[in-house]
Amino acid sequence: MTVEQRKAFKQLKAALCEAPRLNVPIFGKPFVLHSDASGFALGATLGQTDEQGCERPLAFASQKLTQTQSAWSTIEREAYAIVWALNRFRDIVYGSKITVKCDHNPLQFLRECAPKSAKLLRWSLALQEFDVEIEFKKGRDNVVADFLSRSVQ
Repeated sequence: MTVEQRKAFKQLKAALCEAPRLNVPIFGKPFVLHSDASGFALGATLGQTDEQGCERPLAFASQKLTQTQSAWSTIEREAYAIVWALNRFRDIVYGSKITVKCDHNPLQFLRECAPKSAKLLRWSLALQEFDVEIEFKKGRDNVVADFLSRSVQ
């Protein structure tokens, strides 16, 4: 192992041993919600962008799915993850602009897909009480929400 590699390893080890610092929400500023659903759990992170354009974490959440929920289609699990996360963080985000980032591209068209499923229709209606914009984010870039949706036991 070279000196440079040893130094990088020590820096990584030190960073992993530190607990993440959560910030206090600034009401009236837009929020960013990252969500993900796996076959057995949901994960979400809530953040805000600071003056330097860096996203700062406000909260993390995860929840195990029931056996019935695990049998839902992917779009239903991913849509439920968004609705669940918005309700989980309702006291913080309600009335503010929220950008939801998820790794399931069809959710950008949830309103068009909703008539095909009663669940999707209900959740599409539930989203209307929030000022939400859904954006696609590649799964490999949605690491924290992805990790949270796979680490629940």
